[in-house]
Formats: sequence, structure tokens, C-alpha cells
Amino acid sequence: MPQTPESREEAIARLQKSASDLEARTTPKVSQEAAGQAAASQAWKIIADLLGGVFVGLALGWAVDHFAGTTPVGLIGGVLLGFAISVWMAWRTAQRLMAEANTHGEPQSVPFDDEDEGA
Repeated sequence: MPQTPESREEAIARLQKSASDLEARTTPKVSQEAAGQAAASQAWKIIADLLGGVFVGLALGWAVDHFAGTTPVGLIGGVLLGFAISVWMAWRTAQRLMAEANTHGEPQSVPFDDEDEGA
């Protein structure tokens, strides 16, 4: 018995289904726990950038004050400069993370948890 040729729409639907099946098999599965750990590590990196910049500025300001004899000016200037640099570094890291998030598409929604609400 000869096969009847399938219509164009049926062929397109069959190809789209096989393409979506192939994509589902080849897309790496990332657990929510691993994604949460990656987000937490990036948050700690931003915090370290903020604190590190201030402390490095503080140390450099103290060194300028110690060797140049400009007691409050170097310390204040170092802290302000360190703070400005640390904010810039944190902003740059956040921009990079946003660009990475945009390339991965829509985030998966978290299911609603009824246990969190008090009765």
C-alpha cells in the first residue's frame, strides 16, 4: 500500500516537533540549587569589590598621609577614591551579569509556595 504524501503543514509540524525534541535533549539542565549557588557567588564578588576598593583606598590614603605628612587629606581622599573605584567595579560586574542573563533567555519562574504564608 503506497504512503500518501503528507501535507506541507503536517511536514512543518513534524519537523518543528523533532527540532524541539532535539533542542530539549541537547540543552544542558541546570539545577535550581546550582543556579542559586552561582548567583550567591556573584553577589559575594560584588560585595568583595565594594569592600576591597574602600580598604585599598584607605590603605593608600594612610600611606600618603604617613609619608607626605598631610594627615586628614590623604586618608579622606583615599577612602573617597577607593569608594568611587569600588562602585565602578561593582557596576561593571553587574552589567556583565545582566548581559549574560539576557543571552540565556527568560528566567524560569519559581512555583508559588503556600507554606510561606501564615494561616
